[in-house]
Amino acid sequence: MDGFSKTPEPPYYAVIFTSILGEHRDGYDAMGAAMVELAAHQPGFLGIETTRGADGLGITVSYWKDEDSILAWKQQTQHALAQKNGIERWYSHYELRVAKVERAYSGPAGRSLD
Repeated sequence: MDGFSKTPEPPYYAVIFTSILGEHRDGYDAMGAAMVELAAHQPGFLGIETTRGADGLGITVSYWKDEDSILAWKQQTQHALAQKNGIERWYSHYELRVAKVERAYSGPAGRSLD
C-alpha cells in the first residue's frame, strides 16, 4: 500500500514526532524531503510515514531496527542541523516519543474481529 512502511515482524522501534509549524515555513518542505532521503540510507532504518494538516499539525513516525540505530540517527550531522533549524525557525511546538513495537497487524483483508 502506498504511504505505508513495509516493517518487519516485531520487535522494532517507532520514533513518533508530532509538531506544529509556526508562521515561518520557508525551506521546511525541502529540508523534510532531504531528511527522509538521508534517513533511508541510515543503518537500521525501516521506513517512515508522515502527514500534515492544513492547520500545521504534523505527525511523522519513523521505524528503526533498534535503539542504537535511533541514537545514531539523532547524532547524524545533517539531521542535527535540521533539528536546530526546526527549533529555531519552523516549529512552534513539538513532542517526540520513542516506542518499542511489540505486535503489529494490518487489514482489513484477512482480519477477523472474532
